[in-house]
Amino acid sequence: MSLPRFFCDTPLSSGARLPLPTALAHHALRVLRLRAGAAIVLFNGGGGEYPATLEVEGKDAWARLGPFDPRDAELPGRITLVQGLPSGDKMDWVVEKAVELGACRVSPIAAQRSVLQLGGARLEKRLAHWSRIAQSASEQCGRNRLMAVDAPTDLRGWLDQPAGGLRLLCHPEAGPGLAEALAAQPDLRDLSLLVGPEGGWSDAELALATERGVQAVRYGPRVLRTETAGLALIAAATALLGWQ
Repeated sequence: MSLPRFFCDTPLSSGARLPLPTALAHHALRVLRLRAGAAIVLFNGGGGEYPATLEVEGKDAWARLGPFDPRDAELPGRITLVQGLPSGDKMDWVVEKAVELGACRVSPIAAQRSVLQLGGARLEKRLAHWSRIAQSASEQCGRNRLMAVDAPTDLRGWLDQPAGGLRLLCHPEAGPGLAEALAAQPDLRDLSLLVGPEGGWSDAELALATERGVQAVRYGPRVLRTETAGLALIAAATALLGWQ
């Protein structure tokens, strides 16, 4: 059975006695019902982890850190999921599973056909929520580096950013398939996968992406839901590239 893992956003060092933040202590003591002397693991997102021993005094908790363990669980290449904002809370699922599948970044896109539109305080609240989901998913799946979740932008805004590597846009009517596109890039180490919202990409967005050098690919004969397509592409791409 794996040890309980906790993300702790603070500098960590071997031998330190670290007071656990209130929310983390509550989760360890009240939710997981851990007791003094329990073995746990702490990581701060910078890579590697620290085995630790839980110490408890009343409602307060500390962690006595052991030697640094450089273990990482990252893919050998970078995958960015460029996800057209879906409706409801589907983005929560996308963020969680993208972490589990090894993506290094999720870039939400306020596409022309996106139903969900975010701004102001609502946007800040949703971004913080997605970040917490990414942290929790990292604790569960054993990753010691946090996946980044960008603030939403439109497709043009994302394409205007400097980008290297291969950029593939998922479209059911595209000619080449995913396997064909990846086979032409044997030394690939940076991959961006673009997935539209429920209504798909608009003609204007498809034209813009093509103009900027993004290649459209299809993923099999079936049309997948937006919250499924990106995750399926990540899983298939890592298998085809041997990024296990």
